[in-house]
Amino acid sequence: MLLLAGCRQDMHDQPRYKPLAQSDFFADQRSARAPVEGTVARGHLNDDTYFYTGKVSGQAGEVFPYPVNAAMLARGQERFNIYCSPCHSRLGDGNGMIVQRGLKHPPSYHEERLRKSPPGYFFDVISNGFGQMQDYSYQIQPADRWAIVAYIRALQLSQGAKLYDLTPAERAQLPAAPMATTAKAVAQPMAPKALKGEAR
Repeated sequence: MLLLAGCRQDMHDQPRYKPLAQSDFFADQRSARAPVEGTVARGHLNDDTYFYTGKVSGQAGEVFPYPVNAAMLARGQERFNIYCSPCHSRLGDGNGMIVQRGLKHPPSYHEERLRKSPPGYFFDVISNGFGQMQDYSYQIQPADRWAIVAYIRALQLSQGAKLYDLTPAERAQLPAAPMATTAKAVAQPMAPKALKGEAR
């Protein structure tokens, strides 16, 4: 009886193959099996090409895949502060904490080239990386990547908007400044309607 009791197999010690281990059960001796032909894993259909790539015919798309709203901007700000601000800073000027400790300075989102870049360009860079920047396709889901892009647009607008771009109510929220000509001091992002690149 004591010998039989010692032969039990607990849940924490389940039979399994290590990655890429050989298996005598299958004819090709591979324990790792390819997906069944013609099937798609749940949640990975990816049938909306633009939503998952940010490109149209290989070119960066000029629009967001769906309307930008306040909830999307809030989500984008949260994700941006987590994943992007260590290098790009919370202002998007490329002077994040990691840069201050010696990493190469990324470009500012407020330079003219990036102000003119379409939303699809930013989505592609987040998805595939660029230069020393790694890709974030694993860490950040596509919907959150678009939210980050929307927030980047809001950052760009907040640092370069003209007073005449604001509504009277938005102007009333500005701190008093004699002959102010820009809304650069405004910390809150612009309203979604002002974002470049309308939803398709």
